[in-house]
Amino acid sequence: MESNLNKVIPVVVVIGLLIFGATRCVKVIPAGHVGVADLFGKVKTEPYNPGFHVVNPLLSWQLYDVKQKSHYETANVPSQDQQNTEVDISVQYRLIGGMAPGIRNDTGTAEQALEVHLVPNLRSLIRESGKTIQRAEDFFNDTTHQRLETMMTASLQETLQSKGIAVEEVLIRDFRLPEVILRQVEQKKVKEQEAEREKAELDRIKIEAQQKFVQAEAERQAAEERAKQVKILADAQAYEIQHINAAIAENPAYIQLQSLEALKAISKDPASKVYFLDGDSPAPLPLMNLGESPR
Repeated sequence: MESNLNKVIPVVVVIGLLIFGATRCVKVIPAGHVGVADLFGKVKTEPYNPGFHVVNPLLSWQLYDVKQKSHYETANVPSQDQQNTEVDISVQYRLIGGMAPGIRNDTGTAEQALEVHLVPNLRSLIRESGKTIQRAEDFFNDTTHQRLETMMTASLQETLQSKGIAVEEVLIRDFRLPEVILRQVEQKKVKEQEAEREKAELDRIKIEAQQKFVQAEAERQAAEERAKQVKILADAQAYEIQHINAAIAENPAYIQLQSLEALKAISKDPASKVYFLDGDSPAPLPLMNLGESPR
């Protein structure tokens, strides 16, 4: 029995070694990663892309995640007015897969590459960016954000590309101004709102004044037109009276004719009584007996 056991143990050991060797000869790199191998401390110059690979079982491995990532940083940005504004910044980046062996050789892991290259350069850029900002309240200006984001993105891309880090975009997420600046901005905003209200009131008064002027002008023109009409009518009446007087002067019988026409009209009214005073007069005067009511 013991002899049989002694025979089995070596077989099991050999099978175990074979299985171990077989698994060591196979390497599967997951999606979104590259593998970097080294043999006794010497890093292979070519990375292993995602997939199945038959490899030397003696290799040591380091995986690098090459998917897009975000790094968040909060820092104080000193502007030219000696005020510190707290700014939240995010950097969209990814590791360059083809340069992963260089990262392994020069820096180490992906986390170490981030701490050694990206973080210090970003913080330095944030401090330097404050020199281009005249006042802390300029952070309210969208053009300030765009200018800073463009400047930091271009600078980090130029600096980190050779380190195996591809920077895609730098974004300013938020900012917090000093309390003293916030109070000044609030006071300025209140004054601007008051100025807007005063301007609106002045505009309203101006419009009302213009409307009153237009109305007064229309009334003046209407009055002038009425005065013209009255003058025309008065001139016509004066002309008529002048011609009547001239006709009477030239023809004394005209007034007698008018008197007779009046008498004729009165005689048609049954309620009227007509008296003649001095029938020999060339212009008899017709009178109505207004005090006596008709029977």
